[in-house]
Amino acid sequence: MSRRPTVPMPPANAPLRHSRFEDAQALVAAALVGSLGLGLLKEAGLITGGTVGLAFLAHYASGVSLGALFLAINVPFMALAWFRVGHAFAVKTLCAIALLSLATDLLPRFVSFAGIDPFYAAVMGGLLAGIAMIILFRHQASLGGLNIVVHWLQERFGWRAGYVQLAIDLAIIGASLVMLPLERILVSLLGAAALNLTLAINHRPGRYMAV
Repeated sequence: MSRRPTVPMPPANAPLRHSRFEDAQALVAAALVGSLGLGLLKEAGLITGGTVGLAFLAHYASGVSLGALFLAINVPFMALAWFRVGHAFAVKTLCAIALLSLATDLLPRFVSFAGIDPFYAAVMGGLLAGIAMIILFRHQASLGGLNIVVHWLQERFGWRAGYVQLAIDLAIIGASLVMLPLERILVSLLGAAALNLTLAINHRPGRYMAV
């Protein structure tokens, strides 16, 4: 009696791999969610950390579109993503950056704010930005720039992304003292806390196994 060939089974703890369609929808979803968060912060005249914060400062100083500045600032970090993190990560991150830049600049065509409380803008803007980053992290991508460094540190050394990002954000927000009123900066700290606590609580190494 002939025996049927055995089919090798993947290990029980093997991570599930995302399909290209799943990756694509994640990049689009993160861009839409993230652009709304940035729109709230921009409308309230607030600041945040990371390369987004640097883009905000440059936008407030020059009037150049926030999306274009965000894209330009992130370009040099693509080399780090390509050589230190991986080619697939770099390509997906570049697509995420481009989509977020485009969605941010197009947002005023679809959404307008007659008035917004700065505390609400800070909390909701931070939460939405954090959700967008988690979506990208779970699909092996990021919002570029310093997020690439944060993501790499978590993957390489197990450092919690939220806490590392919080330290960087505080430094950038502190540097904005030369440009923004103190009260706006204090409110912006609330948004940074909302963003980074969202990351720290919901994105831990080993908790989510899909790639």
